[in-house]
Amino acid sequence: MRSFKSILLTGGAGFIGSTLLRKLLERPDVHRVVVLDAFTYAGDRGNLTGPDQDPRFHLVEGSINDAALVQKTLDDYQVSGIFHLAAESHVDRSIIDPSNFVHTNIGGTSSLIECARSSELPLLICSSDEVYGSTPVHYKFTESQPLRPSSPYSASKASADLLALAAVTTHLQDIVIARCTNSYGPRQHREKLIPKLIHQALRNQPLSLYGSGQQIRDWMHVDDCALGLIAVFERGTQGNIYHLGASCESTNLGIARRLLKLLHKPESLITHVKDRPGHDMRYALNVSRSLQTLQWKARIPFRTGFEAVARELASRLRPS
Repeated sequence: MRSFKSILLTGGAGFIGSTLLRKLLERPDVHRVVVLDAFTYAGDRGNLTGPDQDPRFHLVEGSINDAALVQKTLDDYQVSGIFHLAAESHVDRSIIDPSNFVHTNIGGTSSLIECARSSELPLLICSSDEVYGSTPVHYKFTESQPLRPSSPYSASKASADLLALAAVTTHLQDIVIARCTNSYGPRQHREKLIPKLIHQALRNQPLSLYGSGQQIRDWMHVDDCALGLIAVFERGTQGNIYHLGASCESTNLGIARRLLKLLHKPESLITHVKDRPGHDMRYALNVSRSLQTLQWKARIPFRTGFEAVARELASRLRPS
């Protein structure tokens, strides 16, 4: 059994990371959670408000590329397991400049794997459905699907996954991988689709959608994602990959229309712009392995979850 006694959480000031932090602190078997975050554009100290009042919470500011800092943190806090969520994650940014994605997502993950091996610690890697490329209609990818990333971001995540799987084979490291669909929820960065559209709508600005807006994503509440990551760490088998998804598919255009209706704004605000290069049309994952072996499933219904999140984000993003 992997121990939750003292957890290192990389990227804990980010969107999914800060939710996972809260879920970990709800567990009585968690004595300590150490957040390691470099506070780049995606990390926000405000995301730690609340958990930072818990005496079990500790913050270390720094990069996963700093192996000496990582090793010192593992030793100083007697870490018993690692949740690795630190990553550069915005596809558009990766297309403009892939260098940070290579540095952090590949180099940083490689460094973290080595530190975990040196300290003989179990490691969970949070990955993405984007590593497979676009999913054909009427099909869902299983964990054995070949990797065909379409962007520098997804290529960097696929590379990190392969390094982790190689470490399992070469060094028999205790590593598990969770590949997740799109999450929505509170504290999401404003450049992501849902908060971006809300921000634009509240200012009566055009809601810019790439191409036709018919790109399909599976939307999972971030609370369900965080609980899924915990289930993978707790019950996942060494060297296995687990899919986390909600089977709540919607087009980007459908998301925009839902938001406009909730915010009482006209659909005439929707504007279609030139599609980005290599834009995948659909992501969909088969989650049977997670349902059967982890006893995990996404439980928050999309309709109620989406409406609550949209209203919360609207309150935060409303013009002052």
